[in-house]
Amino acid sequence: MANVYSVSQVNHYIKNMFTQDFLLQGLSVSGEVGSCKYHSSGHIYFTLKEKGAALSCVMFAGYRKGLDFTLTQGQQVIVSGSIEAYERDGTYQLYARSIRLAGSGRLYEQYEALKKELEEMGMFDSCYKQPIPRFIKTLGVVTAPTGAAVRDIIQITQRRNPFVQIILYPAQVQGDGAAESIVNGIHALEEKRVNVMIVGRGGGSIEDLWAFNERIVAEAVFHCAVPVISAVGHETDTTIIDFVSDLRAPTPSAAAELAVYDAMVYLTNLESIEAQLTGRMRDTLNRYQAGLSYRNQVLKARHPGARLREQRTRLEYVREQLDTLMEEQLTDRRRRLSELGNQLPDLMEQKLMRYQNRLDVQVAALKGLSPLNKLRQGLSYVTDERGHAVRSATQVKTGQEISLQFQDGRVNATVLGKELEDVKKRFGQSG
Repeated sequence: MANVYSVSQVNHYIKNMFTQDFLLQGLSVSGEVGSCKYHSSGHIYFTLKEKGAALSCVMFAGYRKGLDFTLTQGQQVIVSGSIEAYERDGTYQLYARSIRLAGSGRLYEQYEALKKELEEMGMFDSCYKQPIPRFIKTLGVVTAPTGAAVRDIIQITQRRNPFVQIILYPAQVQGDGAAESIVNGIHALEEKRVNVMIVGRGGGSIEDLWAFNERIVAEAVFHCAVPVISAVGHETDTTIIDFVSDLRAPTPSAAAELAVYDAMVYLTNLESIEAQLTGRMRDTLNRYQAGLSYRNQVLKARHPGARLREQRTRLEYVREQLDTLMEEQLTDRRRRLSELGNQLPDLMEQKLMRYQNRLDVQVAALKGLSPLNKLRQGLSYVTDERGHAVRSATQVKTGQEISLQFQDGRVNATVLGKELEDVKKRFGQSG
């Protein structure tokens, strides 16, 4: 009877066979990535497939640090590692230690390497981006002379602004020598001094678009003095010149729309702006007209002529009042003068009488004080030899010559002696 083995024994035996096989411990397998799943633990579970065959694969989290791209379905890859059996389930799979892109994948690696290098050089920095002119006269296009791309650019440009001149450089955009042809086209249109330049082509595979990932093309776009719009492939396609150019368009048609301003939109905007300006000017003029009318009214009210007429009216009124007052004053003065003229003789006579009385009083007083009158009363006027009046006995000495003036003459005498006495006591007068 044949030996009977358990499942675990069989699985263990097969696992040992895989472990002892030197080829299975270090091999590389190429294929297309089928299903692919990134597990939360960090492991990647995927399958490699080709026509009629598939192989389960796993890359543990510890080996992912060497994977510099995202593994996705449909990629052609080369997986290096070992094939081992999983004893519990009786299955086997490829345990990947490294994964690299194959075929177009190599181009992708070159693409990423050049992109990283140019980015580190600063060629993607926005400070080097030139603004796209809003209104242009000449549009340069570097693309294939036939194909949908150039037809779309011409059609959209003519529709948006038929006055824009298109200068086409028929470049080779695919295959050997394509990169050099594109560079020559950029330099040629730069010498033509076009206002803006579109560099691009229609869609295709990474191999078809590879000329736009070449370093010489990227450097030509970066150093171009004319603003460059890149328009390579479809919206999902991205090439190196998309990062270096001044503006990226998702398609050649979109590039034409970005480069050429729509004249109809411009005219419509102009008409709208004109209408707005006209309305604002009308409103402003109406506002100023209303303000001017108001100020005219104010000026008329405050005009110097009006004020002068008002002042003249007031002056005439005051003048009439003055004339009336002056006439009244003159009439009153004439009346008073007339009355005074009638009263003047009596007043003058009264005043003359008062003056005569006063004069008589003053004459009588003068007569009382007159020296002649005193002389007539028996008094005399005594002077010394020098003609000075002698008013007291003390003023003369014995033997002194004096002169006595009487009413009717003068007598010269010599003082023989003198006797002093109080005349007031003698005549009984006091004080």
